[in-house]
Amino acid sequence: MTKPETIATIKTALQGDVTPEQLAIWRTDERTGVQKLLASYDKRLAKQVEQAKAFSERLTFERDAWQNGLVLAGVDEVGRGPLAGPVVAAAAVIDDSFDLIAVHDSKQLSEKARLALDQDIKDKVVAYAFGVVDAEQIDDINIYEASRVAMKQAIENLSVQVDGLLIDAMTVDLPLPQEKLIKGDDRSISIGAASILAKNFRDELMAAYAVDYPGYGFEHNAGYGTAEHLAGLAAHGVTPIHRKTFAPVKNYLD
Repeated sequence: MTKPETIATIKTALQGDVTPEQLAIWRTDERTGVQKLLASYDKRLAKQVEQAKAFSERLTFERDAWQNGLVLAGVDEVGRGPLAGPVVAAAAVIDDSFDLIAVHDSKQLSEKARLALDQDIKDKVVAYAFGVVDAEQIDDINIYEASRVAMKQAIENLSVQVDGLLIDAMTVDLPLPQEKLIKGDDRSISIGAASILAKNFRDELMAAYAVDYPGYGFEHNAGYGTAEHLAGLAAHGVTPIHRKTFAPVKNYLD
């Protein structure tokens, strides 16, 4: 009689590619440990199928463009709400080879997941670029207009020409067809990719600013008005990267 595979061996096998024949054998195995492994495997497989379906649905806008021979850029910004630092936009162009199903709205991903995706996105997109508008210009033209300027910069910085834009809830001053998508980073893969790149880029900038301006916790709060940040304002005052038209920053100005 053939000795059954160990549970440890089956567990290792289920982490990779398995055949229908293997699964059929294991499903007849009455050991509780094996059945628990199979239940976990089935759950993981179902999640992957659901993720693949959602990924396909979020490619609708891009796929329609590709079928008409058009190149689109997805555009998003990050950093409207912070009290300090720039607003950053990213533009991303993908083609039908893009297969990172984990790409989603950056706000729905953990920091670890976002950072893990960063280089993969950069490697797989056709092109990407950033736009940055600093705190001084934000104070001059307001945060909404600054976001639009950053988006325009990102698009103009792309290394490829695009035929149209998919933008998260905004439009920009460019003579290109534009699809203004509410919650676009959750509806378009290229916008989702742009949102991840923009968030990671801005977080890196704020971590660098934390070295120049210690005591505010920029490496932790990215310039948002956390208790640590507000305590830093009270103790050290306003820095050159603070948005002086934003409350409560303006309350600390002479």
